[in-house]
Amino acid sequence: MKQNKTRLRGEHIDFTVSGAKLLDDVNFKIKDGSFTGLIGPNGCGKTTLLKTIYRYYTPERGAVYLDGDDIHTLKPKLAAQKMASLPQENAMVFDFPVMELVLMARYAKNKFLKTDSVEDAAVCERSLRRFGLYELRDRNFLSLSGGEKQRALLAAVLAQETKLIILDEPVNHLDIGQQLLIMEAVKHLEETTVFASIHDLNLAARYCDRIAAMKKGRIIAEGVPEEIITPQLIRELFQVEAKIEHESGSGLLHVRYIRAL
Repeated sequence: MKQNKTRLRGEHIDFTVSGAKLLDDVNFKIKDGSFTGLIGPNGCGKTTLLKTIYRYYTPERGAVYLDGDDIHTLKPKLAAQKMASLPQENAMVFDFPVMELVLMARYAKNKFLKTDSVEDAAVCERSLRRFGLYELRDRNFLSLSGGEKQRALLAAVLAQETKLIILDEPVNHLDIGQQLLIMEAVKHLEETTVFASIHDLNLAARYCDRIAAMKKGRIIAEGVPEEIITPQLIRELFQVEAKIEHESGSGLLHVRYIRAL
C-alpha cells in the first residue's frame, strides 16, 4: 500500500443548508492506496462531506483537491475518469441486465459514440467476478436481492477503473455475509484509494487502514484504527460506554458495547 502521496484532500470546507451549518471548516487528507473509513453519529455531516467530494454539492468555502486539482474545476468526463462514487441512496428506475449496467460505467473510458469493446467486456466480467455476480450477469437488476443489487452497483463502480472510489455506507442494511463479502472485495482493490463512510465500528476497525472521526460537521480525529477506536472517542461521538478488546490470533480490534450514557 502506498502511503507517500496525498491522493485527496479537503481544505477549510464549509457548507450550510437552510441556516444549518452542516460542514464547518473541514480539513482532511487521504493517502494514495489507502482504505480510509469515515465514522460518526447520524447527522454529523458524513454524507454531506462525501457529496461535496463527488461533486453533488459545491462547498460555499474551501475546496476539495484530487491529485492537486480542485475537483469542481474538472470537466465531468475527466472527473469520472479520476473518481467513482456510490451514494447511499440509489433509486434505479430503468431495469437493465446486470452486465449492461456495469458496461455503462465504462463511458468515461471511451471516445464519443465508441461501442463497447472486448476490453470493456473483460473489465466488467472481472468486476462481476470480484463481487460474486458473474453467474447473474444476464439477470435484470430489479430482480436481484438487496445485497446483490449493492454488489452490482459496486461492480459498476469498480469497472470505471479509477484511482479513487467514494462510498457512502456501502454495506448498510445488508446481512453479515454480504457485508463481509463487500468489505473483503473493497479491502483488496489494488492501487485504488477508497474513502468510505462506515456505520459499523468493528467493520471499520477490521478493514480500514485509517479512520477519520466526524462530529457536528467537523473531522475531530484521524489516524490508524488503534488510535481512533478508543473508549474515549466512542463516548464522545456516540454517548456509549464501550470496551475495546483484541481478537485472539488475529489481534484485530473488537468493540464491545456496554451501555448508552
